[in-house]
Amino acid sequence: MLPPDLPVPLALLIVSCAVTLIVALRYVLSSGLFAFITARVRPGLYAGRGQQIMREVRWSMLSAAIYGTPAGIVLWGWQHHGWTMITVDFAALPWWYHPLSVLIYLAVQDTCFYWAHRWMHQPRWFRIAHGVHHQSRPPTAWTAMSFHPIEAVTGAVVVPLLVFFVPINIAMLGLVLTVATVMGVTNHMGWEMFPRWVVHSPLGKWLITASHHERHHEEYGCNFGLYFRVWDRVCGTDKGLSQRIVAAAGHGCEAAV
Repeated sequence: MLPPDLPVPLALLIVSCAVTLIVALRYVLSSGLFAFITARVRPGLYAGRGQQIMREVRWSMLSAAIYGTPAGIVLWGWQHHGWTMITVDFAALPWWYHPLSVLIYLAVQDTCFYWAHRWMHQPRWFRIAHGVHHQSRPPTAWTAMSFHPIEAVTGAVVVPLLVFFVPINIAMLGLVLTVATVMGVTNHMGWEMFPRWVVHSPLGKWLITASHHERHHEEYGCNFGLYFRVWDRVCGTDKGLSQRIVAAAGHGCEAAV
């Protein structure tokens, strides 16, 4: 908690820097953890990609500042002025609403990401911005936040805006951010961590995991979603799963749908 008499510009600078450090630390810990797991589970998968990974980390540190700044400003406003519809008391919202709020946040994130992502694949914007993310060929556990600043802004503002309109408990918001972090990293790490009975189940056909997102990095013009395959299916951009990852997971290429 910052002193109430602290000048507003200084307070915003301090809280933005603090949240930026938190976002950067979250990135390093989560990507580092899954990179370590990758080295154990898929030895040699990232061999020879040292320069690529260093580039991914540099872009990700810049993205951390872009994500941390609006989040920090909103956090300050919530703490000092009661901005947002974030609640601390679990009983302030109906028990059934808590899981629903998580689904609402994930669905809105997914929708915004899908359409922003398709926009970023327009030739002009791909050349200006999104090409940075696709320099990672193939992606690694360090790729998740490797964005050009323009693209980082399109993702950084979604949750900070959403908390003004959709009530959510702070614990559920933490769960949303955890899902975003884990899925962002694991969908790029180059191998499938989920078992066949999840990936190829009826539910799995509507969820995005590494097998699905890798296909996007292979072919570019398909599989634009973030968490769910709904928009890809509705808009005819779902091309199924990466045959390389499906085969490496032992699922069989015939299952790459």
